[in-house]
Amino acid sequence: MILYLQIPIPSKTPNPHNKLKPHLSVPAAATRSSIATDSGLKFRQKLIYLQSLNVNPAKALNENPNLRSSPLSTIYSVTHCLSSMGLEASALGRILDMYPLLLTSDPYSDIYPIFDFLLNTVEIPFPEIRKSIIRCPRLLVSDPETQLKPTFEFLKQLGFTGPNKLTSQTTLLLVSSVDFTLVPKIDYLVEVGFEYDEARNMVLRSPGLLTFSIENNYKPKVDYFLNEMNGDLEEIKKFPQYFSYSLERKIKPRNRILMEHGFSMQLADMLKVSDGEFRARLIEMQLKLVEDRQ
Repeated sequence: MILYLQIPIPSKTPNPHNKLKPHLSVPAAATRSSIATDSGLKFRQKLIYLQSLNVNPAKALNENPNLRSSPLSTIYSVTHCLSSMGLEASALGRILDMYPLLLTSDPYSDIYPIFDFLLNTVEIPFPEIRKSIIRCPRLLVSDPETQLKPTFEFLKQLGFTGPNKLTSQTTLLLVSSVDFTLVPKIDYLVEVGFEYDEARNMVLRSPGLLTFSIENNYKPKVDYFLNEMNGDLEEIKKFPQYFSYSLERKIKPRNRILMEHGFSMQLADMLKVSDGEFRARLIEMQLKLVEDRQ
C-alpha cells in the first residue's frame, strides 16, 4: 500500500473550494527512495575515495563505525591536514589504513595540536615532522597532554636534551609508557649489573634500547653473551648496539665461527661489519696465525 504525504490535511467535511492540488500529493515511498538513492551515492563516493587512498574500506568501517555517517568532506579535511605537513599520498594512505579513527577526527582539535607539540615543544624542525610521523604514525593518535608531554618530560630528565635531544628518528619514544615501558628497561639493565648512570648513558648513545622487549631481546642476548660468549659487561657498555643485532641471524653464527677457529673479537668488530668484511677479517686472522707459527 502506498502512503501519501498530503499538505494541507483536508477537513472531514467536503469543501469544494479547498480541493487538494495533484502536485501537493507526494508518495512517501518515492521520497524515501530518492533519499536512499542520494545517500547510497554519497556512501559509494566515500568508498571510492578511500580505495583511491589505498585504505581498506571494510577494515576502516569495522574499526571506525562513525565513518559510515560522516560526510566525505570530513575525510577531505583530514587528508588536507596531513598533506599540509608534507605527507605524500602513499604514506598518507598507509597511515589512515593503519589508524582508521583518524578518518573522522577533527584536524583542529585532534591533529594540529600534535603537530604544534612536535614543532614547538619537542622542537622538531618543520621539514623533519614528516619523517617523525612516517617513522611513528602512532603519534597521530596519542594525546599530547596525557601521553606525549609526560613522556617528553621523563626523557628530558633522563638526558635527552642538548646534543642528545629527540630527533625525527627518536620521537617514536614519545608514545611509550613511562611506567610500563621505559622505566622497566632501565631497571633491567641495572639488575643485570650496570650502574644507573651507565645504563642511562647506554640508552642515550643507543636510544633504540628503549624500544626493545625485555623478554624477547634483552634476556636472551644477555644470557647468550654471558654464558656462551663468556663476555664482560664492559663490552656491552662500550657497544650497547649489541642489542640491535639479531641473535639467531648474526650474533650466534659469527660467534660460532670464531669459536671453531679459536679466535675472538670485540663485539663492535664482530657485528658492525658486513658478511664479506667479516670473512675477510677471519682470513687475515688465520694467515696471521700461520705466520706466527712459522
